[in-house]
Amino acid sequence: MAWPCGIAAEKAPFVWIEPRVGAGVFSDDLGMLDREREEYANNLAIHAVNEVAKAKASAASLEVARRHLALSLHLAPRNRRALVANYQLSRGVVPQPIEGEYSSEVLARLLFTRAEVLKQQGGAENVLLARFFIDLSAELDPHNEDAVYASELQRLDHGRLDWKLLTDVKDPRKKDSPASGELP
Repeated sequence: MAWPCGIAAEKAPFVWIEPRVGAGVFSDDLGMLDREREEYANNLAIHAVNEVAKAKASAASLEVARRHLALSLHLAPRNRRALVANYQLSRGVVPQPIEGEYSSEVLARLLFTRAEVLKQQGGAENVLLARFFIDLSAELDPHNEDAVYASELQRLDHGRLDWKLLTDVKDPRKKDSPASGELP
């Protein structure tokens, strides 16, 4: 479409749906130290940023980033990389690529290995995080047969993993909207 005065129409900014993480799914009962939680959160956020930057904010890359950033924020709610990336994306800014420590394949192996340890530790939160880590590891490296096999076994035994548990957490403080004129 031609605009008056020769101004070209700009591409509309992408649509970013911020993950709603609420208070977080994982408590102090999770079998990970705070430092380890922060490291995993950081690496997931870096991977998300790099995927969005590489794909120029395609719809598919934004959906992957939404899941990765949600998991990052559940692991470490104040993670700098995740918070900055979420802010930038919410403003229609494609983040600059970040040099990460791990390739997708290496990150997938780390997630898969950590998932195995979490499952052995037991407990509802550990098992839930293990399921998410296994799902992510198969997604990140579909050539990792162990991760793919474990992911498929999970799918067969428990159904598809519902990422909305992490991306669309309902805020318990907002049960019903207050009647007009009432303060919450």
